[in-house]
Amino acid sequence: MADIQIKKTAEEPGAASLAVTVPAEHVREAEERAATAYQRRVRLPGFRKGKAPAAIVKKQFAEDIRQQVLEELISESWTAALKQEALKPIADPHIHNLKWDAGEGAPVTFEFHVEVKPDLKLERLGGFRLQRTVQPVTDEQVTAQLNELREQRAPWLPVEGESPKPKDLVSVTIATRTGGDVKDPQTYQLVLGEGRAIPEVEERIMGLTPGQTVDTTVHFPPDFAEEAKRGQARDIRITLHEVKRQQLAELDDAFAREMGDFESLDALRRAVRTDLEKDAEREADARVRGELLEQIVAANHLTAPRPLVERALYVYAQAYGIPEDRLPQFATEFRPVAEAQVRRDLILDYVVERQQLRATEAELGQRLEELAQRRNMAAGELRASLEKAKRLRDVERSITEEKVFAYLLSQSTVEQP
Repeated sequence: MADIQIKKTAEEPGAASLAVTVPAEHVREAEERAATAYQRRVRLPGFRKGKAPAAIVKKQFAEDIRQQVLEELISESWTAALKQEALKPIADPHIHNLKWDAGEGAPVTFEFHVEVKPDLKLERLGGFRLQRTVQPVTDEQVTAQLNELREQRAPWLPVEGESPKPKDLVSVTIATRTGGDVKDPQTYQLVLGEGRAIPEVEERIMGLTPGQTVDTTVHFPPDFAEEAKRGQARDIRITLHEVKRQQLAELDDAFAREMGDFESLDALRRAVRTDLEKDAEREADARVRGELLEQIVAANHLTAPRPLVERALYVYAQAYGIPEDRLPQFATEFRPVAEAQVRRDLILDYVVERQQLRATEAELGQRLEELAQRRNMAAGELRASLEKAKRLRDVERSITEEKVFAYLLSQSTVEQP
């Protein structure tokens, strides 16, 4: 059987391109395998299953057979490329410039474009001096957290005959006006002050009482997310239907008992303070880790490879649901975030590989037991749930990262006031 020919055509840190030629003989053999597989399983009128003539099967299922052949050849070629070039891909390859001329005796050619782990050599991973500062929790922070709890549990009650205020929940219909025509009315539920509507719209809403309508002109602010709309004017019609306001409970012992197993407001305050202090500890640890990574980056002159940054930007854009027309602006604004993420991942992966710090199955099992106990469920049930949601690897990654940072911090000095 003729071998698949693979040639590296381009390479840069974080990416490689490979030209692939599948000889005609190899293609022909793949076609025969695919056609035979279809012939065995398809049922055609006038023939028993698996007994239809090969020529008829090839003609009737030509496109399906062709697709199966391509998938097989691409899979074979990728396996061969990994073996020949010793690549370390971070994702499946992209296929470009696929050519397969109709008729027998034609080879298949295409290109693999793939993001890969760049070869790194970090000369310095330790010997840094770091400052860990835990911000003290203030009484004001405790009170603010208690007020958030009050808002979370407060019911929304209708307000009659009053204009809405910030933090009120309103039901409004907003339509565009063009000349004398009113178009595209849309009804919204929004809490004033949360930024879901532009400031001038909220201002007009707060000038109405339920049942009132106003025709007005508003302007998009200069910092509006969609650049094309910044500063533009819109003629609109606003109708306010309903206003609701939260009725906050008194901050007393009765409220504390409603929140859980707390005998008094003082007991709830202590619990809230303890939670905030734990948050402050975690934030201090996060700042130390961030500072450590910055010093490693600077000491090793580590740059983020362009292909990996582009991939990170793509993942961010998908996660945030960024529309295509906003991608260039999004890429510009988020590039520093993507670059930092790529540098972080490169450092962590480098240490994982060289120090063999990947999470073990025993460590994963122990972590799942701990998480399951907090959620009052069986560890096996939690594992199944995480596997179904494809989040089990997130738990593994968090354990691995903890081990990596424990190692890195042991190589440096962490000072605390």
